Amino acid sequence: MDHAAVLARYDLEMRRNARPDTPGARIERAGAVVRQVAGERGWNGVVWSGLDVAGADRAITEQIAHFTDLGLDFEWKRYGHDGPEDLGERLSAAGFSAEEPETLMIGEIADLTLEERLPDGVRLVRAADAAGVDLVVAVHERVFGTDGTALRDHLLARLTAGPGTVLAVVALAGDEPVASARLELGPGGDFAGLWGGGTVAEWRGRGLYRALVAHRTRVAAAHGCRHVQVDASAMSRPVLERLGLHALTTTTPYLYKR
Repeated sequence: MDHAAVLARYDLEMRRNARPDTPGARIERAGAVVRQVAGERGWNGVVWSGLDVAGADRAITEQIAHFTDLGLDFEWKRYGHDGPEDLGERLSAAGFSAEEPETLMIGEIADLTLEERLPDGVRLVRAADAAGVDLVVAVHERVFGTDGTALRDHLLARLTAGPGTVLAVVALAGDEPVASARLELGPGGDFAGLWGGGTVAEWRGRGLYRALVAHRTRVAAAHGCRHVQVDASAMSRPVLERLGLHALTTTTPYLYKR
């Protein structure tokens, strides 16, 4: 893989030419900043920025004012290759709080190792309605220890308004949800996003995460996507590397609360 070329295509398609991730959200372009505004129940934040030393502080101040005037907290998603080099320090000085960094990993689907082997008694079920979404959210809350209301709203909105743009899947051991994940697709896009993959503690190490990656990647290939991308945690990165994905840069959420 030509890392620089793939990262440049990713920046162009998924960031500079970003599309709203839920019905009702909008993408706005303000100078060298691309942002999403989605209201109180959606994701609000900066998707891309092309800043230099001279204009960085002014752009940061403008984004704070914009979202504050709307009454919204927001996230500045800073990628490791975004300029200027001290952007993270500037965001922190302006009142943002940095969360744990993750690794942007991208794989060319044709080159990936896709094994969908499940433990005995476990099956994968696609969430096509509210009951299925509740199963996905139940796993999310157990794995990540966070409230799943925003995820539930996001999935229900996407399944209602754009059912071909998202796939949510849950692994059931009998009737118990033990792992879940989602796939997000854009119309005609080269990149498909693998999001939210997680397995409850007592079921880890049995191949469920790999099976969820394989299942979603096959769906992405069927939709004509060439690449899959993941914001990988330190736990999932080694698994994804073994499957053939490449680490291209880091991504760090910087959160601003009013």
